Amino acid sequence: MKAHKIPKLTVEEYINQEKESGNKYEFHNGKIYALAGGTLNHGLLCGNIYAELRGALKNNKSKCKPFTSEVKLNIGSENSFVYPDSMVICGDIEIADTDKNSVKNPVLIVEVLSKSTALYDRGDKFYLYRQIPSLQEYVLIEQDKPLVEVFYKKPKSDLWRISRFEGLDTKIKLQSLNIEINMTDLYYDIEFRSS
Repeated sequence: MKAHKIPKLTVEEYINQEKESGNKYEFHNGKIYALAGGTLNHGLLCGNIYAELRGALKNNKSKCKPFTSEVKLNIGSENSFVYPDSMVICGDIEIADTDKNSVKNPVLIVEVLSKSTALYDRGDKFYLYRQIPSLQEYVLIEQDKPLVEVFYKKPKSDLWRISRFEGLDTKIKLQSLNIEINMTDLYYDIEFRSS
């Protein structure tokens, strides 16, 4: 039996595929990957981080805007489209040339880790995100324990520093936005399950 090679899609074909199917896909240089559904903890954490970001930015009267995973991110230099769990854009929103529903200039990106995506989120996906000139902070949230890792770089620097926040009595410091989030608020309603 002969293997069939799947042809690469153009960006336009990818966008049409999403519209026609009603499903979300990541796009990487002509190849698409369906996004799997998440766990209850994943869904709660995505909602909690968005709510905490929005509340803190609103209280600070910030011009920065948080987004949920419903908004697509274009990484033009890598010919990729992804759906971060949350992201924040400060200042004007830059729209992708090839898709009017995609943005391209987040300052902060958040991913909630799962067993199936943790290696990707820490590795190849973080590599993609580092190609975004505006990005200053990358936040990884564990589902099964109160643990958050924050990668931060100053503007016009290539050096990423990592901070680890552990335990419900801790506050997460997000330097790019000049805000803090209580771990008890981030992990509100989360039930930790042993593996």
